[in-house]
Amino acid sequence: MSNAITLMSAAGDRAVFLLDSNMFTYVLCIAAMIFAMICSARVNSTFAKYSESYSRKGMQAWQVARQILDNNGLHDVAVVPVSGHLTDHYDPRSNTVSLSDSVYSSTSLAAIGVAAHECGHAVQHATGYVPIKLRTAIVPLANIGSRAYIYIFLLGILFSFPVLVNIGIWLFAFVVLFQLVTLPVEFNASSRAMRTLSDQSILDSDELPAARKTLNAAAMTYVASLIVSITQLLRLMSRARSSRR
Repeated sequence: MSNAITLMSAAGDRAVFLLDSNMFTYVLCIAAMIFAMICSARVNSTFAKYSESYSRKGMQAWQVARQILDNNGLHDVAVVPVSGHLTDHYDPRSNTVSLSDSVYSSTSLAAIGVAAHECGHAVQHATGYVPIKLRTAIVPLANIGSRAYIYIFLLGILFSFPVLVNIGIWLFAFVVLFQLVTLPVEFNASSRAMRTLSDQSILDSDELPAARKTLNAAAMTYVASLIVSITQLLRLMSRARSSRR
């Protein structure tokens, strides 16, 4: 979850550098950022709401994660606490599911849904889920692109060097591609989570909607992040066209 929020923040911070005379792309960027803020607020409010609803079985989120992993034969995947709020993630490099302070020891329906979602990523890696392989392959280029594109792009604009402008645009395009590939990965992890919570009787049938609403709200932050980045890419392209006139 933390990835989408971080990328949305970075895109918003950098948008101020990319203003030009094309009001259409400017309005699109503003609208996209407003949508992203709404989605971010919604995931926080939804998580807070269902953090007050507790599982009847009383399993803590880390215990749920451990059960799901073990039932999938992933005994070597560790479940550890991590500081922060909604900083939950699966790291394939360390083979670790990290659950945030508000999730790890909680018995809430929201926390259990989040824990099951992160375990879904671990299962994706273990089963060779193609989109997550593709996302992993794109990560290095996306990281370079997110850090360097703005500087290269602005240098190209400043010195009227179209090659640098185009390189900046292409670098940011890898960020967009990463976020595009992230969507099926996240939706699939949530689908796996809900199916597992039901099949393994971790939650009762009337408890499942709370977990589903929490995961759906979180999924929308990834949609919003992609929309913000697409409008940002359009803004870059518009600014590049203006600089060539």
